[in-house]
Amino acid sequence: MTDGSLVGQAAVDQLLEVLDLSSTGAMSFRGMSPPVGPQRVYGGQVAGQALVAAGRTVDPERVVHSLHGYFVRAGDPAEPIEYEVENIRDGRSFSVRRSVARQHGKTIFFMSASFQRHEEGLDHHAPLPPDVPGPESVPTMSDRLARYPERLGIWGQIPRPIDVRYVGEPGWVRPGDRPADPHQRVWMRIDGKLPDDPLLHACALTYASDLTLLDSVLSVHGEVWGPGGVVGASLDHALWFHRPFRADEWFLYDCWSPSASGARGLATGRMFTVEGDQIASAVQEGLLRRVGA
Repeated sequence: MTDGSLVGQAAVDQLLEVLDLSSTGAMSFRGMSPPVGPQRVYGGQVAGQALVAAGRTVDPERVVHSLHGYFVRAGDPAEPIEYEVENIRDGRSFSVRRSVARQHGKTIFFMSASFQRHEEGLDHHAPLPPDVPGPESVPTMSDRLARYPERLGIWGQIPRPIDVRYVGEPGWVRPGDRPADPHQRVWMRIDGKLPDDPLLHACALTYASDLTLLDSVLSVHGEVWGPGGVVGASLDHALWFHRPFRADEWFLYDCWSPSASGARGLATGRMFTVEGDQIASAVQEGLLRRVGA
């Protein structure tokens, strides 16, 4: 079986089409899913699209600094997603929006997002984790998939607009092949060129932020996804943007899990540029259930 996924700029161009919502009213928009994808809408897609919708109703001089969202129902990739935006407040420094995604008349996701005009102030951040190999020193996704042809499946069909390079073992290896690790560290970048629009880069980072975060809960236990391991779903997602960045340049996603109980796991992550600047922080809780072999 060969890897026939759409990659590189072609995959990025398709992602840009997914994020380019059509306007259906002053505060309403419609989004589509990729023509080839998983059986339910990827959470990062609906979060990214919800942020696009919210951002289009805000003064471009105000940049998103945080978002908080809840995944309510699984999305149907065969159906359009309708987004309704509510203007909560436009103040002198901040704008707040609520963005609700619906399908078949029911809410599948909702998000609050806050935007701020540029201001100067105190500046500090945590350091880049030490002794982490650079993105060019760790295996590519194709390198890793070559070791697990049975895992190629959907990975060999869906577009891959993000270049993902795991520092340790990913969660989709065979049961028993993953040593326990308190951290899940992944280098990422959009695998092509994005326009210079800061909102688009924030939406692309939002899209990427849901990809490996919850996997850090499994990493603590050396667990894997799928048969003989765990199945899961995102319950909520929060993201804070700290500094200007480009999502089409390498960033390290350093994720770990402080707690898991009651079939739920909490994951948190920090994103750093190659130069060591912290650009964003994320927190997510997910539903995690064991499945048989």
